[in-house]
Amino acid sequence: MESGPEAFAGTAFALFGAGLLVWTGVCVRTGMPVADGVSRPVAAVAALLAGALFLTTGCWLLAGL
Repeated sequence: MESGPEAFAGTAFALFGAGLLVWTGVCVRTGMPVADGVSRPVAAVAALLAGALFLTTGCWLLAGL
């Protein structure tokens, strides 16, 4: 009964984290700004850390099923 919300949250976190990592990688590789009003290295590092955190959390939630 409780595995449904956990599976949904784990999938959502994992997909968002993976998408954020891919998007950040594309922005850095093409030279596009990652965030407006922030220097490129700071924005790229912050986005990579957030993406890794979301992906790790999603995998952790899915592993608990």
